[in-house]
Amino acid sequence: MRTFTYAGPGLVVLLAAAAALVAAPMSVRSSADAKADADIVLAARVLEEESVLEAINRANRAIARLVEPSVVHVSTMGSMQRRQFLAPYASSGSGWIWSDDGYIVTNAHVVENAERLQVQLFDGELRDAELVGLDLRTDVAVIKVAAGGLHASLRGDSATVEQGDSVYAFGSPFDFRFSMSSGIVSGLGRSAGLDDIDYENFIQTDAAINPGNSGGPLTDIRGRVIGMNTAIATGRGNNVGQGQFAGIGLAIPMSMIESVVTQLIETGEVRKGFLGVSVVPLERARVVGMRDEALDAILGEYKGDGALVASIGADSPAERSGFQLGDVIVAIDGQRVSSDEAVPAIISSKRPGTEVRFSIWRLEEDGGRRIELVATLEELDMGRSRVPYLAPSLRRLGIAGFATATEARARELGVPFRRGVLIDEILEGSELDGTVPEGSVIISVGDASVGSLDELQTRVMRFFGERPRGRGEMALSVVVPDGRVVVLRVPIRM
Repeated sequence: MRTFTYAGPGLVVLLAAAAALVAAPMSVRSSADAKADADIVLAARVLEEESVLEAINRANRAIARLVEPSVVHVSTMGSMQRRQFLAPYASSGSGWIWSDDGYIVTNAHVVENAERLQVQLFDGELRDAELVGLDLRTDVAVIKVAAGGLHASLRGDSATVEQGDSVYAFGSPFDFRFSMSSGIVSGLGRSAGLDDIDYENFIQTDAAINPGNSGGPLTDIRGRVIGMNTAIATGRGNNVGQGQFAGIGLAIPMSMIESVVTQLIETGEVRKGFLGVSVVPLERARVVGMRDEALDAILGEYKGDGALVASIGADSPAERSGFQLGDVIVAIDGQRVSSDEAVPAIISSKRPGTEVRFSIWRLEEDGGRRIELVATLEELDMGRSRVPYLAPSLRRLGIAGFATATEARARELGVPFRRGVLIDEILEGSELDGTVPEGSVIISVGDASVGSLDELQTRVMRFFGERPRGRGEMALSVVVPDGRVVVLRVPIRM
């Protein structure tokens, strides 16, 4: 009995402790649940009221409603040589309406070599399109559809864009048509070493860009187009091209697009500005052949971005305006020069005759100082400077005169107009005399179409750029005035 006498109070204590152990967590849980319920109610009340997030949502929806009607989906159809037969192909990309009379801007790589073009508008309507012109060096093209019912895009100024600005990319990634993504400007003045673009001065963005976005607009927070989606850094060994998005998208700035598009609409080809300097990045300055002591002085004094002037052409705009070897180009018309590639890209985007202001850092006896130089650009002659072997090779064959085909020149020769390079002089007694008459038009190099003299020169340069130096042969397809196609085998000496 004594055992039960002492066990009774102990059992009570144990039961009380057990109850406390169970009740305490339940009480804490109940308190936590009550707090969570209160937080949920408060959060819901806050979100139901006007908030920054709702304002952002409304702004994003407004941008979509503003921009989407000016975005188009571009479908291309063509054929390519596959051994002994022609294989049909189809591809697609994006574009944006330049003006309500039917002009549409896209990438050159989206539409080049296409035999048929079709555009889908935002409301689903399909319209056939024709190629107006393209510039392979900047990867910009203009196509045209019938006017009526079109909503032209708003155009902005890429010179005002800054790192950190919010941007929106539109297009048809992976054929998900009329998509929109958002991000920020990650960087400006980027170059990526693309094989098919000669002038690079990209806007870098982390807005998602994928295959199919090419040619679509990149807009600012007002819905104004500030660039055109063009390439992607895929993250595979720093490759850049049309792979899948890896956080780095590249867009051609409006400052380059504006001049190219305007000229393509007006004349079908592009005249580019010429300054007459060659530049190198500061970190590779020792390859230019300057005296070591001069370079050491420059590199020791100047700290920052820019492009070092390595050579100056005789009687060039640069020489006449006062450029000197060793000058560092810091800005062009107020646009910062962050790499050597930016200099030819910016200059080429300006028309011949344009007056351009340069901010220069120059080393003098008492140290370095900033100066301003003004140069009036001349026209870049790509045939003389980049493809010196083209004209002599054509002349040996018998082609003495050729230029971009225009309707006016075709009328003068009394031949039908077609896009390409018009042959307007055949040497008497040459191999082509009597077989290829004046008024014939060069329409392709190999399998690649050409629509202007600049395209012909670019195609030839790229064709032989992939081959060893020495001798080679290229095939030119020529349409004679009666519509027949003649293939010329042109030997090239490089």
